[in-house]
Amino acid sequence: MITPSEPGDGRLDPGLSAIMSERRQLINLAYRLFGSLADAEDVVQETYARWYAMTRQQQEAIESPGAWLTTVASRICLDLLGSARARRERYVGEWIPEPLPDRTEWSNGWPGGSPVDPADRVTLDESVNMAFLVVLEAMAPAERVTFILHDVFRYSFAEVAEIVGRTPAACRQLAWRARRRIRASQGPATPTGRQASIVREFKQAWEAKDIDALVGLLDPDAMGTADGGGLVSAMLRPMEGGERIARAFVTVAGLAPGLTILERTVNGQPGLVLQQDGVTVVVLAFDVVGDRIKRIWSVLNPEKLRPWTTG
Repeated sequence: MITPSEPGDGRLDPGLSAIMSERRQLINLAYRLFGSLADAEDVVQETYARWYAMTRQQQEAIESPGAWLTTVASRICLDLLGSARARRERYVGEWIPEPLPDRTEWSNGWPGGSPVDPADRVTLDESVNMAFLVVLEAMAPAERVTFILHDVFRYSFAEVAEIVGRTPAACRQLAWRARRRIRASQGPATPTGRQASIVREFKQAWEAKDIDALVGLLDPDAMGTADGGGLVSAMLRPMEGGERIARAFVTVAGLAPGLTILERTVNGQPGLVLQQDGVTVVVLAFDVVGDRIKRIWSVLNPEKLRPWTTG
């Protein structure tokens, strides 16, 4: 995608650095919409392909290349989200968003400064935590695109309307519906340091195979979801109930005694990573509400874990 300013002259396009500097913004946008780094990379590649398919005169006529790139990427996402939903309906078992590959360790306490951006590609905030992404996945494509562009990236409703092909009033209604979904799914906020403490206690109880301690850390109505993608063995439906989940985790510990459990940042929040012989085989994300774990998402699909085992 890096093209010379003229064929064969060996000089780089003088506007290349400005254009490529938008790449991170586009990855940020597409990941939030798809919950997949691989899909986000595909969208960005297609966006740049369309930019470089234009003539130099057409490019220079665009007043704001960054806005053009974001508009094109958003429309590509909107077109692809429908087919992505169809693919996920055929997915084997439960589909969980791809966890962001952040190898930041928090075993000595949650870092006092800002977390490191995973792979230096996606900016961490509440709009990439697993609970948030799962709610986004349930939204219709136009609702999701409108909400992310307006509430996360601060585009005006007039700008969003041009991208999604709706009126500003319709976009305002879509964003309102999305916010209502988000609020309904959220419990009282738990400080990140407290989340880290609870996840650490869960890790220690799991390693000790202490069912009572695990039950005490889990909400009685907790839900556990696993994503194996049909490639590895995983429960096909969510598991409900703190005691059932506790017993399932203890069973896993007994069946795989060689697993190493690491404290890692997962989508900007305290999580756990399981490794077998140094290879990541499971990434766990948690939703902590108050002093109890309300949701656990276990990603086992090796295709989704590839960024955690490479680079």
